[in-house]
Amino acid sequence: MKHLSFLSKLTLFTFVISTLPVLFIGSFSYLTSSSEIQKNVNKSKKELILQINSNVEHKLTTVNQTLNQVVNSSVLKKALNNPLNVNDFILYNDLRNEIRNMQSFDTKLEDVILLNQRENWMIKNSGLYRLNEYQNYEQLANLMNVPDSTSWVLNPSSLFYSEESINVTGCDYSISLIKKLPTSKLQKYGLALANIPACSLQDFINSEIDPLDSIIVLDESGRILLHPDKTLIGQPAVASGFTDFPLVSGKVKPTGQFKTVIGKQDYSVTYLRSQLNGWTYLSVTSIEGLTKESGKIGTYTIIVCAMMLLLSILLAWLGSRRMYTPIERLLNQMGLRRPGVKAKFTDEFQSIGEQMHHLFQSKSQLEKELNQHLRQVRTFFLTKAFQGNIRKRELLEELEQYGYQPLVEEWRTMAVITLSIDFSAENSYDKKDLHLLLFAAHNMIEELVPPEGRLAPVIIDHAVVTLIGSTEDNAESFHQTLYALTENLQQEINNYLKLQVSIGLSLPFHNIDKLSIAYKESLEALKYRITLGKGIIIQYENINSGKHYLNLNYPTHTENDLMDAIKLADTEKAKELLHKLFACIFKLGLSPQEYQIPLTRLLGNILIMMQESGISLNQIYHANGSLFEELTDLHIVAEIEDWFWSIVILPMIRIFHSRQNAQYHNISEKIIDIVQHDYDKDLTLEECASRLHYNANYISSVFRKETQYYFSEYLAMYRFKMAKKWLEETDMPIKDIAAKLRYNNSQNFIRSFRKQEGMTPGQYRDNASSRPKAVPDDY
Repeated sequence: MKHLSFLSKLTLFTFVISTLPVLFIGSFSYLTSSSEIQKNVNKSKKELILQINSNVEHKLTTVNQTLNQVVNSSVLKKALNNPLNVNDFILYNDLRNEIRNMQSFDTKLEDVILLNQRENWMIKNSGLYRLNEYQNYEQLANLMNVPDSTSWVLNPSSLFYSEESINVTGCDYSISLIKKLPTSKLQKYGLALANIPACSLQDFINSEIDPLDSIIVLDESGRILLHPDKTLIGQPAVASGFTDFPLVSGKVKPTGQFKTVIGKQDYSVTYLRSQLNGWTYLSVTSIEGLTKESGKIGTYTIIVCAMMLLLSILLAWLGSRRMYTPIERLLNQMGLRRPGVKAKFTDEFQSIGEQMHHLFQSKSQLEKELNQHLRQVRTFFLTKAFQGNIRKRELLEELEQYGYQPLVEEWRTMAVITLSIDFSAENSYDKKDLHLLLFAAHNMIEELVPPEGRLAPVIIDHAVVTLIGSTEDNAESFHQTLYALTENLQQEINNYLKLQVSIGLSLPFHNIDKLSIAYKESLEALKYRITLGKGIIIQYENINSGKHYLNLNYPTHTENDLMDAIKLADTEKAKELLHKLFACIFKLGLSPQEYQIPLTRLLGNILIMMQESGISLNQIYHANGSLFEELTDLHIVAEIEDWFWSIVILPMIRIFHSRQNAQYHNISEKIIDIVQHDYDKDLTLEECASRLHYNANYISSVFRKETQYYFSEYLAMYRFKMAKKWLEETDMPIKDIAAKLRYNNSQNFIRSFRKQEGMTPGQYRDNASSRPKAVPDDY
């Protein structure tokens, strides 16, 4: 079975990670949306039923109130006690007016009927009738048997309009509000009926209803009062197709929902039972219609999910390829994949791990070699430090680089020890074994002296040298510690190597810059073996009365600075450095004959520099004698220093100055030109030096001499000049001026401007605008 590459695994993993959320979100959104649709539809149906119920009951309540006004009127009460014959026309007419006042378009009342069994009369829109002579007398008389004094009853319209040739209502059923009369007596012998055509209930609803989402109203007995199919009005509820209709039992809640089957299709029914008259309001919704909407959502969800899956696949592939690119590049660099050759299905990380293992092995070997080289470099540095060939600043930097800086800062007292091997006839070593023996002694010093109390020992001129340090300030305590340590070294070397060694100790010192002097003191102490013998420990304080070794080092660094000042024609600096150089030479305390050596060296070096610069001796010295002879004839320090200055150095400075005038002027002009063209850029002295191909320090001194300004001062002055010009002649915002002049922010520019001009840029602009402008000469 082939192993999948990491790219394939990464692609599959990314695809799975991106696919699962899409599938989950898609399924969740479909199910949630379907459920929400059902909830929202059911909620809307409940609200619709409540609205319809409110509208219908409002109309019915209005009819009930108007009918109450009629039945409680004095006209009706008077009419109930009269037979209403021809002589009672006025009473009849008043009663007819009461009835007609009830009928209005708003209430949809088709007719109001009054009947009196005791007086045997009936009044309605069409006139006055003898009750026992009316065609449907018995059916009307049966209405007296309704259980309540006030009831809503569904009656055939033919009961009230049998004498007409056509059905004037246009509806087969009427909803009658029946009130028994008289209302104030227990014995009832009359009725008041307010008839509303059942078909007019649709007008009360005042809503357009989808045929598949029908509104049905049932009375207390379960007969249909309202239905989209008017032919079903008056029929029982099961006639409309309900196969399972729980409302007829009367044991259901006042409002709710249930499912039923109508015409072999599932429907959701929302119902509300009225507390006013016991009617039941139904909203019938096809479940197929709901699922159809959910199906659309499902289709859209599938399409969106499919698009997201395709996008996920594409992103997974592209992202995996991009993430795999560094691995592939690494494999190519390691030679595990070659361009144009199909990669094998191997574990890339195992291959990389093997290569990294080889790399770490190589790294360890390199570290070993590097440590060896580092030890050699450190040894070279310490050798130069002991010999005094490193400046103080460089010494501190190198100590910090090799990790000795914290150690040296903690030490309060230090001393240099120099160990030399004493060969004798008693031991079995020859001088050809010197380097081997020095190396052994070197290693023993590293083992016997703790690292926090020494620098690394080095071998210099057939001796092992190291610096011993201590955090103690007490000189006596340090002396005892140092002597005990050197004695232990001597004994251990004698025990293990069977070899005598002598050790020279310098005077204690406190500053690391005295290192080279201390090394010379330890060497000077070892020289006394010639009289004291072998295998001794010699302290320099015992041979020089406790004074430090005299430093006869020539002040080379000061001399080099003097040469540079002469070449730059810097008169003041050259004179200062000459005085400093003489102070260094004459503080050594040498004999008059010994002083001739550094003075002759100084004169010779100046003449060599003069010759290398193309200056002949005749240009500075016009006498026929010799400069060296004149120097030896001088015996006072002030005379010697004045002779060097007036006869040798000052004439050379004048020659260099005349040479450099033209060059200086040219350089300064070029720098000024650069400033005037590039003042609005990040201009520095180093950049100008790079453009002009000069040293930055050199052109700085040249520019200073020519213009009496430092470069930074001149650049700032020119920028302020341009700033004032813009403030006077333009409307440029101050922040833009600050940006063009390379300020970090406008506040820095404002502070600098106020310091320079004594006012802010805004105040300067206001003052400039208030001043009268100069009139041109032509006017």
